[in-house]
Amino acid sequence: MEKIYDVIIIGSGPAGLSAAIYAQRAKLSTIIIEANYISGGQVVNTYEVDNYPGLPGISGMDLSTTLRDHAEKMGSEFVRDQVLKLELDGKVKKVVTKDEEYKSRTILLATGAKHRQLGVPGEQKLAGSGVSYCATCDGAFFKDKTVAVIGGGDVALEDAIFLARICKKVYLIHRRDEFRAAKIIQDNLFAQENVEVLWNSVVTEIKGDFQVKSLTVRDVKSKEEKELEADGCFIAVGIIPNSELAQGQLELDAGGYVVAGEDGASSIPGVFAAGDVRTKLLRQIITAASDGANCITSIQNYLITA
Repeated sequence: MEKIYDVIIIGSGPAGLSAAIYAQRAKLSTIIIEANYISGGQVVNTYEVDNYPGLPGISGMDLSTTLRDHAEKMGSEFVRDQVLKLELDGKVKKVVTKDEEYKSRTILLATGAKHRQLGVPGEQKLAGSGVSYCATCDGAFFKDKTVAVIGGGDVALEDAIFLARICKKVYLIHRRDEFRAAKIIQDNLFAQENVEVLWNSVVTEIKGDFQVKSLTVRDVKSKEEKELEADGCFIAVGIIPNSELAQGQLELDAGGYVVAGEDGASSIPGVFAAGDVRTKLLRQIITAASDGANCITSIQNYLITA
């Protein structure tokens, strides 16, 4: 007889792994489908995590392994495969992968998001070694040092303000001559004495052997380049949610995030979203893990009433 799961979790980052643990505790028949060889999502590429409660200084890889081990200890079933499409009509949903088709009463999208990259030399090489995409995650490692923030929206300015409180010097590099950020955030930024804005400028290279040492910055008007010494580089030019599977089916916001609240419920009954792929204010490991737990509670309620 063809198996119909209670829940299929797509993705094995902190949201998916947390959901897997809670699903096992709830005795839900569950399968986790992951595309990558290693569980953990973005956190795998984080050299050190210093803001996850109770585990200060743990590496991203160790945290990911710990979460995966916990899920496996609870009896979670993992399958490594690439999901090609979702069929979400009706009470029984279908997940079509490269190798198989799975059916379930509910689906939890925990596919995460990826940071928009600059695409310049040195960026990938030094990711986690001075190149960061999250100031609140990694800023503490640069206390009393000189850093650069790249971007001009709300997140970039908020990152610069946050870093200004702990760093000796903060450069804010923006390709235009005005910010897109809200006026109140701009006012706060300009009040920071140790922040220097480099207008009409782009980074063309990030340099360093094992750690960021300097940035090559080009003036977009004069085309002149200069070397800017910095211990760290925070890139805040946008986030891209991994919501391709939901396009054309679930309601997405203007940024492509699945519209879902704290309960994780999407625009289609029986389909839920957790972690960085959903609309939310704060995207951190702890909020992703919280989403996973919330979604399983919502799924339990849905299965009772559906």
